Formats: sequence, C-alpha cells, structure tokens
Amino acid sequence: MLHEVGADQVLVWPTAEMAMMGAEPAVNILYGKEIKTAPDPDTFRRERIQHYRETFSTPYYSASKQLVDAVIEPRDTRRLMIDILRLLENKETEGRPWKKHGVMPT
Repeated sequence: MLHEVGADQVLVWPTAEMAMMGAEPAVNILYGKEIKTAPDPDTFRRERIQHYRETFSTPYYSASKQLVDAVIEPRDTRRLMIDILRLLENKETEGRPWKKHGVMPT
C-alpha cells in the first residue's frame, strides 16, 4: 500500500499513539457543550479523554482504517525492516510533482 505521505510501508508498535490531534483537544472540541453542562465537568472530561485514547488513538484503530500496514512487536522490528528493505531494494521511484512549498518548519 502506498500511503498518502509517500511511504511504502508503515509499521507501528502496539504502544504507538496514532492521532491527528491529541485526545485532550479533540475531546474539548467534540464534547465541549457536554463538558460544560455535566454535573462534574472534570470527571466527565477525564472519562471522555480515556475513552478517546482507548478507542481512536490506538494503532489497532489506525490499522483497521488501513492507515498503517501492520502493528508489530518491537522485538520483530529489525527483521521486518530488513525484509522491507530487501523487498524495496530494486524499486524504481516515480517522480513527484513539483511543489512550491513543502512542509514548513515549526
């Protein structure tokens, strides 16, 4: 699978946190009104953050959406990287379209 970022393979460890946005700001956006009206806003927010992390920030969720190729055990990393490099050893790359601006430094 060729990923949107141009990677040939994306492997992640089970402890990876995969998210476009951290759980805290995501919960603030998604549940802002409910947090304000909850009987105990702090507890409600903490529960929503935990649920968000357990549901959407896991590498298994990303794998289920085909955003990563595999969730691997850290002990298998070296072997799998060698296998992938061997697989891609003779890969011919396609040119990418010219971009006026790349990723800007932060």
